[in-house]
Amino acid sequence: MAAFDYAALDAGGRLHTGVVAAAGPREARRLLEERQLVPVRLDATRDDASGTAPRFAFTRFGTRDLSLFTRQLATLAATAPLEEALRTIGTQSERAHVRRVVMGVHRGLVEGFRLADAMARQGKAFPPLYRAMVAAGERSGALPQILERLADLLERQQQVRARLTSALVYPAALASTALAVVVALMVFVVPKVVEQFDSMGRTLPWLTRAVIGVSEVLTGWGWLLGLLVVPAIAAALHLLRKPGYRLRFDAMLLRLPGIGRVLRDVHGARMARTLAIMLGSGLPLVEGLAATARTQVNQVLRQATLGMAEAIHEGSSLSTAMKRAGVFPPTLLYMASSGENSGQLAPMLDRAADYLEREFNTFTTAAMSLLEPAIIVAMGGIVAVIVLSILLPILQFNTMAL
Repeated sequence: MAAFDYAALDAGGRLHTGVVAAAGPREARRLLEERQLVPVRLDATRDDASGTAPRFAFTRFGTRDLSLFTRQLATLAATAPLEEALRTIGTQSERAHVRRVVMGVHRGLVEGFRLADAMARQGKAFPPLYRAMVAAGERSGALPQILERLADLLERQQQVRARLTSALVYPAALASTALAVVVALMVFVVPKVVEQFDSMGRTLPWLTRAVIGVSEVLTGWGWLLGLLVVPAIAAALHLLRKPGYRLRFDAMLLRLPGIGRVLRDVHGARMARTLAIMLGSGLPLVEGLAATARTQVNQVLRQATLGMAEAIHEGSSLSTAMKRAGVFPPTLLYMASSGENSGQLAPMLDRAADYLEREFNTFTTAAMSLLEPAIIVAMGGIVAVIVLSILLPILQFNTMAL
């Protein structure tokens, strides 16, 4: 079944626009006439212009695309019917894959599906947690409010990713430049100097001999070391696909100072924010925890979250399940317990998420500010060693000449 944009006149001469689902143009005109409308324009929608538009779109939305779509839908759904809001977003989108998915959701809505079901028909475009919240908003009649909170959640997650990415760009570029400079010195500069030392026929200092040895390895076997990096990375990725190795690797990450804290804070903030929204939507905690666990990459945190869902299903409280998991920040445990005792669990989870996000921002800012000078000092130290290894024989030979 295709979808057609139409413009039609009613008995009073007023213009109506919208979308009608039909097998073809003739049936679309008949459906409009049954509504006492006289069609003056009837066009296939952009996705259906060929008449062979796929019923299912398996394009995955990026975080930015999903956040922007949710914000647009929340704004338009508060003042216009969902059908019109989706058609407006789809026709105005500049990205082909976004337009395809949005118009696919629009077609599902026109065909009589609820919004969450129409989104489910688009494959992996909309995450399960996202669809669950939309379904809850439809059941409770508070869809615009739920969409607003979903947009806030997605924008916060996008800001965290952007902040972390921007904080790592400069140190990564600095480290890459430092490594390139050191390799260039060892491969191109040191061998030229060694030729001069060999002609003198004297014993070189141990530091100079060590630097020359490293230079010879890089010059003679650097290509082999470069080739070995690729299979080593492939082997490591293959091992990480195995549950046992991946679990041990993720557990090691959580034990690392700094990195483990960041991972726990980010996951705790995301889980707290998600649960707050789901509680406000009327969804059970178990469903929210299960959906949150599916979005977690770290296997230790995923298993801990699933264990919490199982414990709550068996009658445990949220704070008790968190404490039993043993991987969540103490602040989150305290605020969850306070929320349960006061009957204000959702607001307290929101506050906990705010606090953990501020802690994450403070920690990453401090860590990045220390990482940059550390890279500069390390680079300076390596270059100083190379320069010293070259100067030592020169000074030694000058002393002997005197």
